[in-house]
Amino acid sequence: MEKIQLLNTYVNNVTMNETLDAIEQMIQSGKKSYIVAVNVDVIMKIEHDDYLKKVTDNADMVLVDGKPLIWISKIHKRPIKEKISGSDLVPKLCGLAAKKGCTMFILGGKEGIADQAKQNIEMDYPGIKVVGTYAPPIGFEKDDTELAHINSMISAVHPDLLIACFGCPKQEKWIYDNIQNYDAKVSVCAGATVDFLAGNVKRAPRWMSEHGLEWFYRFLQEPKRLFKRYFIDDVKILGLVLKYKSR
Repeated sequence: MEKIQLLNTYVNNVTMNETLDAIEQMIQSGKKSYIVAVNVDVIMKIEHDDYLKKVTDNADMVLVDGKPLIWISKIHKRPIKEKISGSDLVPKLCGLAAKKGCTMFILGGKEGIADQAKQNIEMDYPGIKVVGTYAPPIGFEKDDTELAHINSMISAVHPDLLIACFGCPKQEKWIYDNIQNYDAKVSVCAGATVDFLAGNVKRAPRWMSEHGLEWFYRFLQEPKRLFKRYFIDDVKILGLVLKYKSR
């Protein structure tokens, strides 16, 4: 699909419905594909991580997850149609999977979280086929034996949709490095979505999300962990706005 430039990367300018249609076509084609989403934090990481930029630029779809990037796209006169976060997309994919008979594998989260997410999904979307879940141990990405175990586990059930929830940049790099080693049709980077699906982390009220305040809601839940990310690292996006506008 055609992409347009947004700061230091390229994104698909699509609505949620267009995204779902595209993913359904990817599943039907049988070609291995992967989808990433960028927000302010990811954009800042890309600026200083050439490998993450390569992974993002080569993705089959790059979605925009965050109102600030929607606003920036308007400043650069390339307005993005819609904010599409993993936590909004995955429930829609669950509905699609239940309707079309597609299978899903959930990977990530702490021990037991993916299993709880599976239970909740199966209650909310009758008929959905969640064919596997797994919570990899810390440091799995550096353990060849563990990587082989994960790839084998996924390949054994060959899901139509693999939902990877490790956080950025681990999930993006893991998919890029391993997609040819496991048998799944469409791999989706979904960050904290597994926690939302499991119900152990609450999402921001919709009015906050629609007004670009979802980040603040998350900060209030985990201030110590997220202070540096939101108030030191991510504010540097203002410099990138000027840098890429001048280009």
